[in-house]
Amino acid sequence: MIQQQAIRLLGYDVFSGDKEFFSGGFKGVVTTINPNAYVIARKDNHFRDAFMASDFIIPDGVGIILAARILAGKKINKIAGADLHDVIINALSVRKGSCFYLGSSDATLGKIREKLSREHPSVRVESFSPPYKTIFNDEDNASMIKVVNEFYPDVLFVGMTAPKQEKWVYENRHRINAPVICSIGAVFDFYAGTVMRPSKFWISIGLEWLPRLLREPHRLWRRTFISTPLFIWFVLREKFRIENTH
Repeated sequence: MIQQQAIRLLGYDVFSGDKEFFSGGFKGVVTTINPNAYVIARKDNHFRDAFMASDFIIPDGVGIILAARILAGKKINKIAGADLHDVIINALSVRKGSCFYLGSSDATLGKIREKLSREHPSVRVESFSPPYKTIFNDEDNASMIKVVNEFYPDVLFVGMTAPKQEKWVYENRHRINAPVICSIGAVFDFYAGTVMRPSKFWISIGLEWLPRLLREPHRLWRRTFISTPLFIWFVLREKFRIENTH
């Protein structure tokens, strides 16, 4: 990562630049971090290794923004996975680039391709829906990598939910022929329209998580009521440690 565009935060180098950076000719693996991902990675070493091996860790969550203010005294901008996707797609549209969507269902991928053909017809796109499994076997991995490499995209978007997607990229990036790889999870559904992203109002006041929680309580309650308080505790504990070392 370009060090002048990153701050050290809770053990990770978190991107602190503007999202428009990703419209340029960058290369590497991009992951997104939020309080829930941070808490999971504290216990999941494989997930933590995937973060550490990433070239860019972008702050996707108001909790990360607040942690940067509290621990580093820095104001950084939240870059949601959907924002990253929009910036990259717009850039690919201008230069007639290509992208590949790996993950989700055939129905969702079909809607993504349809929307791209309508809004960004100059972007070449291909996709593949992997089998719905907790762990892929060698044959599964070989099939996925083969279809990606045959297309040879400028950007590979991976949407298998965290931490599965980050771990898969970490394990296989050396076999993938794509200069840019982004793990963006729920963005596949947002872009396809199968799940609606909260309105700009909720995003602007830092409460994007609230409508999503109300819409999907069974899936999101743990990150809201367990991971978030834990994350706050880790931030405050780190703040106390920093103050007592000066």
